[in-house]
Amino acid sequence: MTLSAAMIDAFIREVVESCRVWVIRDSVGLPTSTNSSGEIALPFWSKRSRTQKVVENVEAYCSFSPESLELSKFVEVWLPGMERDGLYVGLNRYGPKAIGYNLTPAQVLERLNCAPA
Repeated sequence: MTLSAAMIDAFIREVVESCRVWVIRDSVGLPTSTNSSGEIALPFWSKRSRTQKVVENVEAYCSFSPESLELSKFVEVWLPGMERDGLYVGLNRYGPKAIGYNLTPAQVLERLNCAPA
């Protein structure tokens, strides 16, 4: 299993346990990233500590602050909105360049629905 795949598994496990999802926000809003395939993703994290580490170590995110969302709002509002807008979900980005896999909102929802409670 790659580190990115492990981060996705950790995301699912940790958000189901805490019922919280973390984003970062600045005065303009949430950041997005675009990969070489042209996928535009919003990043989300499973723990405040993971979010804070990215803010502290990724220069592009230094002006952002962590903010939590209820898991139910993420599932009922954010994922359907992202699906409608054609956006991807970046889960538990890590490292000095905040790397990781993108999943579709439907893929995230499927993994959440299959996760043990």
